[in-house]
Formats: sequence, C-alpha cells, structure tokens
Amino acid sequence: MALRRAFGKFATGVAVATSTDPSGAPIGLTINSFSSVSLDPPLVLWSLVTKSPNLDVFRNSSHFAINMLASNQREISDTFARPAEDRFASVDWHRGIANLPVIKGTIATFECRRTMTIEAGDHVVFFGAVEECEQCDLEPLLFFSGKYGTAHVPG
Repeated sequence: MALRRAFGKFATGVAVATSTDPSGAPIGLTINSFSSVSLDPPLVLWSLVTKSPNLDVFRNSSHFAINMLASNQREISDTFARPAEDRFASVDWHRGIANLPVIKGTIATFECRRTMTIEAGDHVVFFGAVEECEQCDLEPLLFFSGKYGTAHVPG
C-alpha cells in the first residue's frame, strides 16, 4: 500500500514498550511510534494498534516504560516484534518503578505513569508522565523504509 510505504519514509528510533500484566508478569512489544510531548510537565506518547493482544494490559496498567534501543540491540527489537512465550527470557532487564520491566543497555528509558489514552483510527495513543528517566551516549537503532539502520552520532 502506497500510504504505508510513504509513512515508512520517516526514519524513527526503535523502542520497546513494557509493563506488567495483572499477575505482575512482564510484557513488552517493539514500537517506533514514540514521541516526546512536553518538558513541563514531562510527558511522552506512543501508540498501539487496536488489534494487539497486549492492548488491554497496557490500557489497564497504571504505568509503562519506553526502552529506546541502541544500535547493538536489533535482536531485542526482533524478539519483542514477534509472538513468543517469554520475550524477556533472553533479555537483560530489571524492575523499575511500579514493578516495570526496564531493559538494560538502552540509549534511554522513560518510566511513566499512564495519564490518558485516546482512540485514533486503528490505534490507541498512550500518554505518560515521566517519573524516572535514564540515558547514555550510544548510537541509536533506527527503522527506515522497512529496514533497520544506525546513525553515527559525531562526538
């Protein structure tokens, strides 16, 4: 479809959105729909297709984390983009605020309290107030035109 190909011409970072299900088990999925919204107050957003089997978990969770992947974390992106019994089994992670799963080695992580959701077409947009964040100086994993790439960031 021409529209999908045109949307894919916007290079984006790759991230994994994570939360916990009602039993406290970690859940997560690969996204490229992340955006900062505001510095004061600190707000972010991301979106999830309405047919996702994880939609209800994120919709009912009080918190979520956005884990922005580094260029050496393509395998993590692939793992969280495919159906799997336990996506976290081969990933180095720890528990953050509100018991959130936080992936280690990322370029940035935003631990957020969900503030609002808005239905928009075939997606739900999640807004979150950033309660904790971390960042480091690594090269980002990028997605462009259906393919992974990296960006060299001059020092």
